[in-house]
Amino acid sequence: MSGSSSAPAGRPAATRARTGEPIDRRLARAVQAVTGRSLGPYQTAIVRIGFSLTWLLYLVRELPHRHELYGPDGPWSWEMARRLLIDNHAFTALMWSDSRLWFELVYGLALLSAALLLVGWRTRAVSVVFMVGVLSLQNRSVFVGDGGDNVMHLMAIYLVLTRCGQVWSLDARRAAREARAAAAGEPVRRDLVGPLLWTVLGGFLLAATWFSDVTGEWWLLVLLWVLWLGNALWWVVCRYAPGEPRTLLDSLAHLAHNGVLAVIMVEVCLIYATAGWYKIQGSRWQDGTALFYPLHLDYFSPWPAVSELLGASGVMVMLLTYGTVIVQVAFPFTLFNRKVKNVLLVAMMLEHAGIAVLLGLPVFSLAMISADAVFLPTAFLVALGARVARVGDRVLKRTPVKASPEPLPEQRRTGEEHGPRTLVG
Repeated sequence: MSGSSSAPAGRPAATRARTGEPIDRRLARAVQAVTGRSLGPYQTAIVRIGFSLTWLLYLVRELPHRHELYGPDGPWSWEMARRLLIDNHAFTALMWSDSRLWFELVYGLALLSAALLLVGWRTRAVSVVFMVGVLSLQNRSVFVGDGGDNVMHLMAIYLVLTRCGQVWSLDARRAAREARAAAAGEPVRRDLVGPLLWTVLGGFLLAATWFSDVTGEWWLLVLLWVLWLGNALWWVVCRYAPGEPRTLLDSLAHLAHNGVLAVIMVEVCLIYATAGWYKIQGSRWQDGTALFYPLHLDYFSPWPAVSELLGASGVMVMLLTYGTVIVQVAFPFTLFNRKVKNVLLVAMMLEHAGIAVLLGLPVFSLAMISADAVFLPTAFLVALGARVARVGDRVLKRTPVKASPEPLPEQRRTGEEHGPRTLVG
């Protein structure tokens, strides 16, 4: 009947949802979407790998110069750093002591945490140590950096609240092994490493609280205590109450992960939007000559011949200058069109690769490429992971283990399949 208010059977599901579905059901579906699973497992994994690799390479490269950059032999002395931190309240564990031994311990832990986070070993605990290492070294000497340190600073905090070890990690391999053992009816192996690790970290947290007058802002200590107590509660619930309490904690973890993932995406968009709009206001960017000047600075010319060849072409300089501004300003607006977004994403990554080679800023470029990776398509990342695994098997001459077929990605599931259990369904 033409006057009927019900939607026709052939109408698309999205249209039926907009016209006839009650608002409480739509709200429940939205809540389930953000509390039922951790979105972007491959994207957060590649961000974890990118930033931990960037920080690890940087620490290894500066290993011979660590005392001048962050240690007792630097021009920015321990006393000068202490006076600055009294004003800005930044966190750094290097203010607990001015001894050389303590500095070597902190630097060593920063190196170790970056390597462990890279392979995804105990990511919940190691990501906290990674954050402490990044903040401790960067806040010790605030004048050391090339712009990538600001991005590293923020992402180190964000990674703590994400479930960045769901794939491409030793944690994921261990979880799969435990799942296979449980399916085969084998007894569950008792985990001793996790509680021991968090006990040790609890001791360091007590030390940070003891030195709270020189540790920095109070909110970071509160965050560290919340993380520590939250993981202790997680262990207790998983061991003694795996029912509804576990569902509640899972939902909260999914919600935190998805919220921080959205923050990372917004952060990247803000970086490019502000950089692009500030460039538009500069006269050198308006007349297309901005890139000419850094290409002729000795400090930013690791390959003088290449920089001179590129800078000698006025047309090329103009195209690169205008192209940089256009890509940075347009990128946030292309997120609604997947194909255009992917093209600009490749352009920005190539731009940062060029900055690393031509201007000698590899840490900045790697940090920005790692941040850009949060927008990479899932299909591309899955294919990339499979190819890397095949190359690894070929190099190590291993026989690939035939695993059970993976489930369909969530965005391709049909409405008849049941989603993960949440507080609303």
